[in-house]
Amino acid sequence: MSEPQPTTPPNATTGAGEPAHDADVDLNVRDLSDVPSVEVISRAAVMLMSAAAEKLGLAGDDPDSAPERDLDEARRLITGLAGLITASVEYLGPHAGPLREGLQSLQRAFRESSTHPDAPGQGPGEKYTGPVY
Repeated sequence: MSEPQPTTPPNATTGAGEPAHDADVDLNVRDLSDVPSVEVISRAAVMLMSAAAEKLGLAGDDPDSAPERDLDEARRLITGLAGLITASVEYLGPHAGPLREGLQSLQRAFRESSTHPDAPGQGPGEKYTGPVY
């Protein structure tokens, strides 16, 4: 299975005012069969982490007043991340530690952001990771 090929409009130009070349587009696309599973899993985990951090408001100066803050969405993303990491930890090798640490940081940030924190073991993803304090 491969990723969809990006298309370039007929008169598209690059940033330098030159026409985009098909070879340039081809270089930026990798066939998924060439990508190691640990890389696919790690990229998915990083995407989930980034999205959860955004939903926790951690990308802004003041998380409490960030317009993109949405704890319900953050809970879902953190739970999905916890499931992914827990299910694939044996395949992650040296990537497992940093991904687990990132997950725990998000779980703690969620707990700190909640006006009514969940009971230990009931927070996002804690059914997969165990309680995070």
